[in-house]
Amino acid sequence: MPHIDEAESVDLEVKELWRPSSPESTQIYDFMTKVNKKYGLSLKDYKSLWKWSVSEPAQFWEQIWHYTHIKAHEPYQKVLESKDVLFPRPAFFEGSQLNFAENLLYPATAPDENSVAIIGATEAAREFISWKDLRERVRQCANALKEAGVSTGDRVAGFVGNHVTTVVAMLAAASIGAFWTGVSPDTGVHAVLERLKQIQPKVLFADNGSLYNGKVHGSHAKVWEIVSELPDLELMVLLVTAPELEVNLDDLTPVNGKAKIYDDFLSEVHNPLAPLEFASLKPEHPVYILYSSGTTGAPKPIVHGSLGTLLQHKKEHLLHCDIRPGDRLFYFTTTTWMMWHWLVSGLASGATIVLYDGSPFRPFDPEGGKGEMAMPRLIEELQISHFGTSAKYLSLLEQAVVNPRKHATRPVSLSSLRAIFSTGSPLAPSTFEYIYSSFHDDIMLGSITGGTDILSLFASGCPILPVYKGEIQCRSLGMDISVFDYAGEDISASGEPGDLVCVTPFPAQPVMFWPPGDTGLEKYRKSYFDVFGPSVWHHGDYVRLNPKTGGVVMLGRSDGVLKPSGVRFGSSEIYNILLKHFASEIEDSLCIGRRREGIDTDETVVLFVRLASGESKMPPDLATRIQSIIRRELSPRHVPGVIDACPEIPVTSNGKKVENAVKQILCGLNIKIGASVANASCLDWYRTWASEHP
Repeated sequence: MPHIDEAESVDLEVKELWRPSSPESTQIYDFMTKVNKKYGLSLKDYKSLWKWSVSEPAQFWEQIWHYTHIKAHEPYQKVLESKDVLFPRPAFFEGSQLNFAENLLYPATAPDENSVAIIGATEAAREFISWKDLRERVRQCANALKEAGVSTGDRVAGFVGNHVTTVVAMLAAASIGAFWTGVSPDTGVHAVLERLKQIQPKVLFADNGSLYNGKVHGSHAKVWEIVSELPDLELMVLLVTAPELEVNLDDLTPVNGKAKIYDDFLSEVHNPLAPLEFASLKPEHPVYILYSSGTTGAPKPIVHGSLGTLLQHKKEHLLHCDIRPGDRLFYFTTTTWMMWHWLVSGLASGATIVLYDGSPFRPFDPEGGKGEMAMPRLIEELQISHFGTSAKYLSLLEQAVVNPRKHATRPVSLSSLRAIFSTGSPLAPSTFEYIYSSFHDDIMLGSITGGTDILSLFASGCPILPVYKGEIQCRSLGMDISVFDYAGEDISASGEPGDLVCVTPFPAQPVMFWPPGDTGLEKYRKSYFDVFGPSVWHHGDYVRLNPKTGGVVMLGRSDGVLKPSGVRFGSSEIYNILLKHFASEIEDSLCIGRRREGIDTDETVVLFVRLASGESKMPPDLATRIQSIIRRELSPRHVPGVIDACPEIPVTSNGKKVENAVKQILCGLNIKIGASVANASCLDWYRTWASEHP
């Protein structure tokens, strides 16, 4: 174990912000009670339940199957063959046959068919869809897809926003056994084609436009470019999401296919009364294709299986989030982000899901009002019980000093709210306190982490545990995560930072990387098992585990770890200090390590800040004050060697900072930057900066 100097030691004393008042009333407590009865155990708390779940994965996942009421056409013969190896991916629930869409459309705990299944919201309108109506819409779309020649194993893509018809199209594709992949319309054409050209969809659904920040943005030109570059596309279906725009299909027709408006696509079916049928499929049959970030190269298509996705999401929703039939689940997300898929799976637990397509700062408010209040007012209006968003959004509200309950013109009570979820980047400790002081003082704040790679969570919230400032509450049930040092030693118990790994198989491991076969298999192996071998999933996150609380602290990505003088720390430690002390002066920041082969003997920490004033030069004393506070609150080793102002921070389409691309630029590595950098043009500034600061 590496030696830690006193100045660099980890402070494991944390502040409790919330404690559940009635843990015995939660579904996770009920689950633990049933496990004790079935297996003659005496599990008394979350720690003992988690330990059992990772020690006996076959028993645990079997109980999840039964407790969450998985609907199957054929029963399973075996839960899990071996718990020792994660690669090649082990089979779960062999022998079973099921359909993903059927489990979402007909959950065992579904409310009355006339109750609301989906609320579709925009900046200008609301749409309430009953379970009965949702099933009918999926029936029509599925039969139209079949008539278009879609069958099991085909790829169906969406260049679509977060609205009801997107969910309908996805469920229709899944009912047949086709694979769904979605890309948000705000994505650049090059980034879209980097993804879709790899999987060659048979059908593409595309919005004709979208409303954002009060303006209608047409997508005709983008759709034309996309369609013209997909030679295997047989059908383009245009969704008229912006009826005020002119609709013209002439130049949107695929080279070897057809183009239709969605209403015509549904109506031109020879047997319009055909029932909705669900293909009976193996548990590992793919349902989704998502993509790696692709910030430094072409994104890798990650293929997720039906049962693994369903089991994980139902476990997380029922046990970790305590979501119940009729609850209203919201996540501010685009269709590209993994959290869209997580949100949609709320249907499988009988929840009403709330889809929002638009700006989070554009209020649907006849009386007007500040943009920062748009989402709090949406919570109140739609009586949302579980609200999810990005850590970045919450930090922006914190910086704006928004207090929904004490708003000057029209405060909101937020009485319906039971949980707030945050992911996408580490949630700063100060933001934890902001939520409880300004948003709600009696809710579960679930800072959660997982990834596109697993389409689910490694660490999550828990309704029977306290919330501690700056910590994710727990390691998720069935997810045997540990912290390894660079030599592969388990340092979880020490509280030291290291790599997040998982050492026991779990059903949400990807079923493959596209394309199928040896090429995809090798991409899969190199992505997660190249570092520590086939028995250890290496996730690429830099974390520490608090042995006192069981909580997880996110410190950034492993490839962005800073190592001046050999001391390792995560960039989020710097970001948290800036948010805490400089929120009024610094709008955003980027912290990376620079070491050039043959030039630098040690790594220099470089901090770029985007000034709230919009100025392009650092104020005379700001860098000195930043260095002083970092030295005082962290350590001398954390102090950036260079601090400079920048005009823009590069981010992905989901708002994640692109540290690695800038690091490669500053280190002189000539690596192609992928189109997933949403504002890639700003990287030219960093290239210029690197040349001017040799």
